[in-house]
Amino acid sequence: MNDEFLHYPAAPIALKMAVSLGIGMLIGMERKWSNKEMGIRSFSMVALLGMLASVIGTNFVIASLAGVLLLVLLNNGRNILVDRTLEITTSVALIVTYVLGVLVGLGHIFLPVAGSIAIMMLLAWKAELNKFAGGLKPAEVRSAVLLGLIGFVIYPIMPDRYIDPWGLFNPGDAWVSVIAISGIGFLNYFLLRVFSTNGLYLGAIFGGLVNSTATLAETSQRVQQAGLTSKISTLCLLTTIAMFARNLILLLIFSPLSITSTFLPILVMSVLSALWIWKDHTDEKEDSGNLPALKLASPISLKNVLIFGLIFVIIAIGGTLLTKLFGNYGIMATGFFGGFVSSASTTAAAATMASHEKISASLAGSVTIVTSLTSALVSLPIVWKIVKDRAAVRKLTFQLLSVLFAGIAVVILDRYFEFSEQLININPDMFKS
Repeated sequence: MNDEFLHYPAAPIALKMAVSLGIGMLIGMERKWSNKEMGIRSFSMVALLGMLASVIGTNFVIASLAGVLLLVLLNNGRNILVDRTLEITTSVALIVTYVLGVLVGLGHIFLPVAGSIAIMMLLAWKAELNKFAGGLKPAEVRSAVLLGLIGFVIYPIMPDRYIDPWGLFNPGDAWVSVIAISGIGFLNYFLLRVFSTNGLYLGAIFGGLVNSTATLAETSQRVQQAGLTSKISTLCLLTTIAMFARNLILLLIFSPLSITSTFLPILVMSVLSALWIWKDHTDEKEDSGNLPALKLASPISLKNVLIFGLIFVIIAIGGTLLTKLFGNYGIMATGFFGGFVSSASTTAAAATMASHEKISASLAGSVTIVTSLTSALVSLPIVWKIVKDRAAVRKLTFQLLSVLFAGIAVVILDRYFEFSEQLININPDMFKS
């Protein structure tokens, strides 16, 4: 050994030893709980071996890894001969624990600690993960593959520039929007699958984050069939709040500065919606424990991806042309009519235009408000057509219109008193992407 190693500071080595031992104990503890032969001591020593090997040198890392692999091989050979079993998961966990120990020895802290927690979660949630995977439908697996394809295969080869001489169409921007909208929808679809047994309330929230119009149509049919039409107001308002939140998330992704002109009206409308929900809940005497589950189709399919992309392109090109021809009125009209089709695509298109400085961030926020209002308004004719309880529908109409008028009032007051501009001036840098 050289002098540099002999005189290596004690404090860093002690810290690395503590972290590596903690990682090994964490993973080994879970294995012990699962009644596996290798437990706390085995995993702790393997993690410590990885840390010491990386401190000594690369050659010792390779030699130690060979030793760990030999240990895994011998242990599985014994299990096959004696118990007729093969401990694949424990073997993989032991090898990964060694690698995490090596990372600790190289000076990494966050990565190996986060990795150990992730491994423990995967090991501890065996039953839940098996149940979830066993319940997947072929269409859902294809959806996951398609999401990976559009995100990691197609997107890197899309040109991130305007391909026309007029600066109207950027394929990279369109595809990023498709990925964002599809990703949000896919995540919330699976959340809806996981929590679907809790009935329509959570379904309305998760479904609203996926597709508010489809969710309202499905919800209306469910409550009509189950004779629970008195709950349509609460469910519609929950879906509307979720739609507002989704559009804010899209703004935050593509044009963070636009949040300043959008947050206050959306907040007021969401709070008023929540108050109506609370009032309905306190007035409701029926038991809500037997609500039917909401079922929606997976939002990721080739058809939906192409529709998302096409709507985005049409709105982006149309919005740019209308802005050049009619100024701010043109893009506001785009936001209004876009809300009838897809408020998510309209929001993403406006935010992308703002990120390229084709329109102001404030204007993109205004477009988001307009398209959100339109999207919420679209729910009324859907409910009126499906739900036959006129009293329940009239109550929903009054509550939803009061929410929308409150949002419009806040927008007008904001334009007059310039609350948003004052918020930007407090710290402009915090809203920059």
